[in-house]
Amino acid sequence: MDKKLQLLDSLPAQGSDGQHYKVMVYEHLVRMAPPIDGQEHWETTGRIEYRLADGSRIDALPDGSLRLPGSGVALQLEARV
Repeated sequence: MDKKLQLLDSLPAQGSDGQHYKVMVYEHLVRMAPPIDGQEHWETTGRIEYRLADGSRIDALPDGSLRLPGSGVALQLEARV
């Protein structure tokens, strides 16, 4: 089964280390087989993934908080103006 990530949004975030980060929000998709009407169709798996703009992963914790793995830096998404 083929899989891919689809970018949903990019959001500014403030880290507990005082740095500003760009958080990319992706959803996981799987290709439906066989193709319908000769066209590829992708369906969401319901799984969301967060990454920094450089591709580094972000841990999304069960309480909804975001952290940078290995550093303990917590990220707070900033409101858009």
